[in-house]
This record gives sequence, structure tokens and C-alpha cells, in this order.
Amino acid sequence: MTAETTPAPAGERHAFQAEVQQLLNIVIHSIYTDKEVFVRELVSNAADALEKRRYESLQAGKPTDALDIVIETDDIAKTFAIRDTGVGMTREEMVAGLGTIAHSGTRAFLAKLAEGGGKDVGLIGQFGVGFYSVFMVAEKVTVESRSWQDGATGHVWESDGSGTYSIEPKEGLEPGTRITLTLRDGEEQFSRASDIQRILRRYSSFVPFPIRLGGEAMNTLQAVWAKNPRDVKDEEYNEFFHYIAGSADDPLYKLHFSSDVPIDLKALIYVPTENLERFGFGKMTPQVDLYCKKVLIQKHPEELLPAWMRFVRGVVDSEDLPLNIARESMQDSQLLRRIASAVTSRFLKFLAEQAKENPEQYKKFYATFGAFLKEGVTSDFQHQRDLAGLLRFESSKTTGEETTSLAEYVERMGPDQKDIYFLNGASREAIEAGPYLEIFKARDIEVLYTKDAADDYVLQSLMMFSEKSFRSGDSPDVKLDPLEGNADDSLSRADAEALCGWMRKQLEGRVGSVRVSSRLVTNPAMVVGDGMMTNAMRRMMTLLGREEAPDASSLTLEINPAHPFVVKLNALRQGDEELAKLLSDQLLDGVLLGAGLLSDAQGLVERMNKVLLRAAK
Repeated sequence: MTAETTPAPAGERHAFQAEVQQLLNIVIHSIYTDKEVFVRELVSNAADALEKRRYESLQAGKPTDALDIVIETDDIAKTFAIRDTGVGMTREEMVAGLGTIAHSGTRAFLAKLAEGGGKDVGLIGQFGVGFYSVFMVAEKVTVESRSWQDGATGHVWESDGSGTYSIEPKEGLEPGTRITLTLRDGEEQFSRASDIQRILRRYSSFVPFPIRLGGEAMNTLQAVWAKNPRDVKDEEYNEFFHYIAGSADDPLYKLHFSSDVPIDLKALIYVPTENLERFGFGKMTPQVDLYCKKVLIQKHPEELLPAWMRFVRGVVDSEDLPLNIARESMQDSQLLRRIASAVTSRFLKFLAEQAKENPEQYKKFYATFGAFLKEGVTSDFQHQRDLAGLLRFESSKTTGEETTSLAEYVERMGPDQKDIYFLNGASREAIEAGPYLEIFKARDIEVLYTKDAADDYVLQSLMMFSEKSFRSGDSPDVKLDPLEGNADDSLSRADAEALCGWMRKQLEGRVGSVRVSSRLVTNPAMVVGDGMMTNAMRRMMTLLGREEAPDASSLTLEINPAHPFVVKLNALRQGDEELAKLLSDQLLDGVLLGAGLLSDAQGLVERMNKVLLRAAK
């Protein structure tokens, strides 16, 4: 193959296409947010040129010489240069590719491949303006290039970005392209090797051709996510995790997968060993990078995955991304949502598999990161059901540190049980010592123990699981057959109702109602709220400063007419009403304290002193 070139007069000068200055201003001042991305653009263009040469050489049956990228910096002359041994350019290609904004040689190359039935060989530069990002930092740009085709003549292209450029032939050039930037005042950092090294390792660590700076290889790490999982050793996975997470620990989990339906992507997702949020380091930020064909597009984009997945680390690489001309954001937000959905669904499936195959390891994961799954239940409605299946709780049917899933709970439910019951408390011991569990134990009904402050809100956000509703054990509308008390020791119905009326009057302003309970066995009393507001949710609202104390009108005190204290209280109200008043207030404070709803214990202490004084007489 012989290059056909038209000789150009020495020092031939050209004007950029119409409105080029306006477009250059947009490129320089509006498209890019960080000036350093020009390095990424030049490296990506160089990699494209190398990929083209490799492909063309294979098609032509020619040997492929060393394909590499070399970068040189000179902090004395204030220059930055990048050279590749790629396909190079003829004069016509330099005029078309460098003299025309938004003309893309890569796009033309892909069209050529499509016409010939070829495959996409991993090119990214779809819009032809990445090169012009150099004018953000350069006062002069010189491009020396010679096509790899036989008989080609080398040329030099030069411009200061002001609207014109020159092009002239040059002898002695090797095939490939060299771009030299003479940097503007104030941009000297781009002539320092240390700064360029940092930029290369941020954006171009996984370019599939060697990049050398000052004789040192810059991209020694492989794009592990782009390999077949069968070909990756655990040591490679761990090394890559150490690189992207900045951690010396090995990951707790890793998920490496590829997909072409509904979207073409490759992903490598890690779960670290620690959750920094629980140590008080503040809310974690997303830590998954977005790549397109091994070139970094966006570092930790917030919109890539749902917020509850911010604890994971990794890489997502999609060849389907339609990038804007800056490669810094996506034009198609719907496509990004499809990527997020695909990765999230696969991650949740992976966690479900791990929970089944290795319950002990999953228990460790859940203890560390379970709060994020709960957050997802309340915020990620698309994946809410899958997240619900991953939740774990202790229950009245588990022992020690054992936990149960919602599915396992439902499997154990009796045929007539309509609701999934749960009770909140600071500990297992506190829940089991409280009054709310009594009727469930008596009826052999399993109750989930929700020990986190937000658990009740999580379950009520879920609303249903396997067509079963969630209901708090301290809810006033728990509908179970009433317990039968001991008639010999219990107050008569008339006495019990009379006592309730008397207590309602004495406790006016502190509770909305007093009634006989059908749920108590060994405890004298308990307090229930109304509607969906469980005691745990009231406690959480108090902690958040939204409620100083429970609304008295929404609380109901339920008493056990068979309990000796209640029987004695009824007798006292007729014989020593002053003491009865004291004890009824003390009873209410006691159950409020047990429910975690007593905001001020001072009255309880003062009243206790009075009771002790009466008892000591």
C-alpha cells in the first residue's frame, strides 16, 4: 500500500474552518472542568492510532513494529511532548483531522470497519475535539506526523489556536505522530514529570499499549476487569483492589462479571472489610469508576450506582456509552440508569448467592454493611424486594447470635397467621423481658427482634413481604385471641373497668386512654401508641429532635387485671387514694421507661422517694 500525498509548499498557511475561533473558545473554556484532561485525550488519541496501525497491519499482512507511547517533559523549556508509533497521518489527513473541529478520523475509521464487516477494535475518540483541549494550556502546538504507509512523506502542523495553522513537509520522520506543546505562563506544572506521572496513573493506567515517561513504564497494571474471570488469579484481584481502594486489606467479597444484555458492560465490584461510616468518619462517597474501553471517563460518578451502594469499590466499563465531546459526562442519562440497574441487580443476586452458599461469611458482611441494605429498602424501590430478601434479624425462634431471613420466617408461619410481627428493643434481653412479647410466646408466634433504631421504619417502608404485612408487636391493633386470666386472682370485669376509669382521670394529660389488656401475662401494664407510630419510631423521632415527648393523646395504657399490683392498686384507690395516685403515676412512668419513651426521669425518682418513705413508716 502506497500513500498518495499532494506536495505542499513550504510554510503553507491555512485558516481553520468557519467559526473555528468560537468553537475553540468553547472547547478551551467550557467543555472541560480540569485542564489536566488534555493528557488523557492525547494518550487516548495515541492509543487509537496504535490500535488502527495494529489492525491495518494485520489486514495488510505486514509485521507490527513496537507499538508504544512515549511522553517527554522539559521544565526548563516548559514543553510537554507525546509520541506514538501508530498509524500516523498524511498531509490530507492532517488538514482534515487537525484543521477541522469535530471531524473525527476515528469515526471515519469505524465507518470503514463497518462497511468491511470488521469489528470494533476498541476505539474511543468519537467526536474529534479531544486534541483541541491542548490549547487550554499551550501557547503553541506542533504536530509532526508521517503515515505508516509505504512512500509517505512526513509533515509538520503548527498553530497557536488563534484561527490559523501552518503545514509543511519534513524529511526524516518515522511513522507515527509526535505532538509538542509549548506551555503558557502559569501552566508549568505540565512540564514536570511528577505531575504528568500523577495524571497518567489517574486516567490512563489501563491503556492497552505501553506508556513510558522518562524511561519508566506508567501503566504496569492490567485492566483486570476486561479479562475473563477464569484467567485472573486471586493475587491479581487483591492487587487491583489494593490499587483502587488504597487499602492493604484484602476485600471481603469480589464480583467480576460481563454482560451484553440489556447493555454491554464489564464490571469488577469489591466489598471492603470495613465500614468507615460506623466509626464516625462521616458519610462515605461513591468509589466506583466509570470507564469506556479501558479509558477513565469519570472518577467516582455519584449517579452511576444507587446511593446505598456507596460502600463498594470497583470499576464499570461500558462500550455502549455515548459520550459527550468532553468524555466527562454522558449524554444519555437513561443509558446510565440502565447501567446502574444492571450492576445493582447483579450485585444483589451475588449477595443472595453468597448468603446461601456461605452463611457465616454473609453474617460478617451483614454485621458490617447491613445498614446500607436497610437504607436501600427505604430509597431504592426498583430493587426493594431483592434487598428485603437480604435482611437478617434475630427472633424469638433463634438462639444466641443466629439470625433469620424474612423468607425463612414466612416458611415457619402458621397457616392462619396473616402478619409478620416484630418488636424493637436495645437488646434481645430487653425485648424478652418486656411486656409486648408475652402474648406471642403464649400463642407460639415468632417475632422478629429489630434492635436498630431505624429497623421499624425499614420494615414499614417495605410494607409487605410474600403477601404478608408487617406489624409491630407494640401496635394497638394486634389482633390475636385474648389470653385467659386466672379468674380467682383477677379483678372482676366491673372492678377492672372502674379502675380504668379512675386511672384515666388521675393520669389525664399523660395518656389518652386506659383500658384492660388481653395481651399481658406476667407484667402489670404496657403502653401502646396509635396507627403506624411504633414505640421505636417515637424514640427515633425524639433522638432526631422532632418530638420532645410522646403525644399524650396518642398513648393508651393497658393494665393486666390479674396482676397482684393492679389488684392491690384497685383496693388502694378505695382505701388510700393518695398512695394509689402516687402508684398509678409510678406505674405509668415504669412502663414508659421500659418502652424507652420517658423523656424526663426526675419525676419518677422523686415519686420513688415518696413511695420508699411511705413504705418505711
